[in-house]
Amino acid sequence: MTYNSPDSKQSKNAEDTRRGAARRKTDARAKALWVEYKRTCSKESREELILHYAPLVKYVAGRVSSGLPSTVEFGDLVSYGVFGLLDAIEKYDLERGIKFETYALARIKGAIIDELRADDWVPRSVRFKAREIERAYVALESELRRIPTDEEVADRLGLTLEEYANLLGRLSLMSLVALDELWTVGGDRSDKICLADTVEDIKVKDPSQTFELEEMKDIIAGAINRLPERERIVISLYYYEGLTMREIGEVLLVTESRVCQMHTKAILRLRARLGEMLGFE
Repeated sequence: MTYNSPDSKQSKNAEDTRRGAARRKTDARAKALWVEYKRTCSKESREELILHYAPLVKYVAGRVSSGLPSTVEFGDLVSYGVFGLLDAIEKYDLERGIKFETYALARIKGAIIDELRADDWVPRSVRFKAREIERAYVALESELRRIPTDEEVADRLGLTLEEYANLLGRLSLMSLVALDELWTVGGDRSDKICLADTVEDIKVKDPSQTFELEEMKDIIAGAINRLPERERIVISLYYYEGLTMREIGEVLLVTESRVCQMHTKAILRLRARLGEMLGFE
């Protein structure tokens, strides 16, 4: 049992009192600013309100960023959120009796989400189709105990072979960043691993991190080895040998578009298999 002396309790109570007084003073100042801004619409009061509520933007940006890939810059999220804060300040109605913080949080988050969607060059419908293909790969491999053919995947999706090939062509845009998303060993942003993270740092030696990286490389290597031969060759030539899609087509004696299709299928197979192994949706 921890014993707290009377002096320590008094000190804590005094600190709580000071904090409460400071908070009430801040709230009173914010109310005065709102009254002044709604009455005069002055630039000075508006700027003070922005500075006062700026921490809300960082709070929302931090919450949103936890579910995004590491390629999304936190600073960009903050910039998007500022527009939401400005919009909230302009449209906030004092007469409604709703706390501004409650109103602003929704506006800030909405602004960030809208900007992220606007910056995404891949339509949401295409991303949904990609997840459907990944699920089809997992289901068919589990049922057939082998790698499914294109005909079987297309049939599972209710598509013709031509429609399936066209869909793979549209999904090729996603494969530009797909491998970055695969190198994941946990749910936090700090656990996102890109190719550069696998290069040994001679200045820092962390046994646990080394073990995790080796384990992840073994998992990825195993997943790549289970790919069909031609898809495995495409992955090897593209990511390890640095060949372009056109050059790979010349090696395999196929068209560049066919190489893109094989590359997309390989990425989707890897995403599905690694997602299943690592417990991700």
